[in-house]
Amino acid sequence: MKRTALFLTFLVCQLSLVMAQKVNDANTPLHLMKPEYKLSYGVSKAGDVKATMDRVLHYIAAVTPARLIDNKTKKAITDWNNITADSWLQQGDFRLTSYEWGVTYSAVLAAYEATGDKAYRDYAYERYRLLRDIAPYFREIYKTNKDIDKNIRRVIDPHALDDAGAVCSSMIKATLKDNDLGLRPLIDSYISYIMNKEYRLSDGIFARTRPQYNTVWLDDMFMGIPAVAQMGRLTGDKRYYDEAARQVLLFANRMFVPEAGLFRHGWVEAMQPHPAFFWGRANGWAILTLCEVLDVLPANHPDRKEIMALLQAHIGGLTLRQGKDGFWHQLLDHPETYEETSCTAIYTYCLAHAINQGWIDALAFGPTVQLAWHAVESAVNAKGQVEGVCVGTGMGFDPAFYAYRPTHVMAAHGYGPVIWAGAEMLRLLNSQHPKMNDSAVQFYPEEINTDKPIFNVDGSTRF
Repeated sequence: MKRTALFLTFLVCQLSLVMAQKVNDANTPLHLMKPEYKLSYGVSKAGDVKATMDRVLHYIAAVTPARLIDNKTKKAITDWNNITADSWLQQGDFRLTSYEWGVTYSAVLAAYEATGDKAYRDYAYERYRLLRDIAPYFREIYKTNKDIDKNIRRVIDPHALDDAGAVCSSMIKATLKDNDLGLRPLIDSYISYIMNKEYRLSDGIFARTRPQYNTVWLDDMFMGIPAVAQMGRLTGDKRYYDEAARQVLLFANRMFVPEAGLFRHGWVEAMQPHPAFFWGRANGWAILTLCEVLDVLPANHPDRKEIMALLQAHIGGLTLRQGKDGFWHQLLDHPETYEETSCTAIYTYCLAHAINQGWIDALAFGPTVQLAWHAVESAVNAKGQVEGVCVGTGMGFDPAFYAYRPTHVMAAHGYGPVIWAGAEMLRLLNSQHPKMNDSAVQFYPEEINTDKPIFNVDGSTRF
């Protein structure tokens, strides 16, 4: 028995050796071996993209009720004549009037345009109508100097760009599609704050007095400028286009670092020199602003060419910093910091959108977008929650501040960008013809009819 066991062991070793010797450069196309990617790699299927988007939509729809309640009794209020200072928006997991949810509204509207699925549009419309209907009642209560739900207060009396811009921009987009929504009073209130009340520096750039006096936040590009540009589209008034373009260039002058192709997060008037911390999500707000402005700025506007060049330069800086698994990092030039989902989703949307709009080349940037989408979808868990999202972040001037910011599935900043990225991926997959060629994702303007693993652009396999 012992001899038999030894003989079998010897035989297995010899067979293993023979099999190992059979795989060599002469008899095996080693270049076709499958790499061990950490995440998915390859061309996405539209159905899979939509399924990821749907999972997120179903989650947020379940945890963000569109309902007004009596905050003492917790009972629903359906007769607006019964609204008092104790009437609140029912609390869910996320705030219906925050800037993060303004992004989400824009995202679901885009998803409806990309898919035709009315569930996306209706998610925004239901909440818009609630805010539209209750706002006049709360304005009257607010005039009596009574405290009201701050989630409603920011609608009728914005105190910051965060309160106004993102929700306003989404409402303008919705109004351009359906004027019967009756959102113009809310839009006008938001725009009045942005144009007339927001704190500015002497040259007119949006600014804040924290954390230092006369501080410019990169975040405020998105919190203020897109709504102004959209107002130009809504009204046809040139002064809105001019102000939006002027703000973009004022921000670029202070915040864009040409040698890096990235934007610094903060600029403090009293500082010399001006440190540059390239926070991922803030750069997301910047590139999203550029896309939003270019979407509506007239083709003959004198500043359009410069803004387009800024977008292309920023995309160049961003693509150089993408990580091997598709994510971008919390600090873009510090790959040792964590992979961050919200900025990755925003860049996915913006680069896909730039390709779809013809602003950048699909062949050059399509694979970047595809890799990024795989990263984004990997961050959506089975419940539809978005993981790996940096929580709300102030401004710092040292790397530790950014590097150690927590992440949480309740950070609202990731939900809109994921849906928006998915919607634009669907448009990209519909207009381009990505295909695996020699183990790599390649983008083609036309379908290439071959199933071969390696092929020429005419579909032939003669090399």
